[in-house]
Amino acid sequence: MSERDTGTGAATGAAGPPVRRPDLATETFVAHRSLLFTVAYEMLGSAADAEDVLQETWLRWADVDPGTVRNPRAYLVRITTRQALARLRTLARRKESYVGPWLPEPLLTSPDVAEDAELADSVSMAMLLVLETLTPTERAVFVLREVFGVEYDEIAEAVGKNLAAVRQITHRARARVAARRPRATVSAAETHAALEAFRRAVNTGDLQGLLDILAPDVVFLGDGGGVAQAAPEPVVGAGRVARLAARLRRFGAAALRPARVNGCPALVLRLDGRVDTVIALHVADGRVAGLYAVRNPEKLSRMEHETVLRR
Repeated sequence: MSERDTGTGAATGAAGPPVRRPDLATETFVAHRSLLFTVAYEMLGSAADAEDVLQETWLRWADVDPGTVRNPRAYLVRITTRQALARLRTLARRKESYVGPWLPEPLLTSPDVAEDAELADSVSMAMLLVLETLTPTERAVFVLREVFGVEYDEIAEAVGKNLAAVRQITHRARARVAARRPRATVSAAETHAALEAFRRAVNTGDLQGLLDILAPDVVFLGDGGGVAQAAPEPVVGAGRVARLAARLRRFGAAALRPARVNGCPALVLRLDGRVDTVIALHVADGRVAGLYAVRNPEKLSRMEHETVLRR
């Protein structure tokens, strides 16, 4: 019987092992994996926990006959949402004992994320911090509806609520996000200009330059997780933040490099070849309004390779 008859690929060669095509369940899951990761990450703010959710999603999906599922995307999103909701409650308990400010786990992202303005905004550090103020159900509903455009009836099934309740939760979550969401960001060119002005001022020790580029009410948050040294409380005000940022000069200009983190401009501090700190910036009205420095080494594993995010 020929290789064509047995279903193995001729490209494997006569002596090589047969290469079998993935089954339909695996192909479907792989096709939607980036979307499912993005849903889980936006709900959790943690890539490690999002990966755990995807593992649970796969285990449940593997027990299903994909041929009986009318809409695999909706089905997988529903499983992922349910698993993320359960994980959110565990995370809430973990954050209660977290040392110092808690920040989302930063992701090194590809340029195409920035090209999708809505996606980039939804995964930005500033927006993820706003989502932290919502209840788990509000967060799930908001993310599914506002970011991924999931229909209300599908959301209702995913979160275990009736249609009327989901509409009310959506309205409430929108209002809470609108009241807290960061001021509208400036254009990509102005954002890049602000980032470069900040980096140049840090590298040259130009304190006045820092004061000029920082918003008067700029907020600095540092996340060391009790493992790495970081500011134990938020630092507010251009003067205080400028003095704090000026300390970065001692590491040298080559140590602080620009990067695209969570779809937005950021700076990465490398020491001895490893990522030491990720500083995400939120720019509004041409000035830096937020600085979010992640130093907890447990949160820096996603900074060596780009993470694919999809809607």
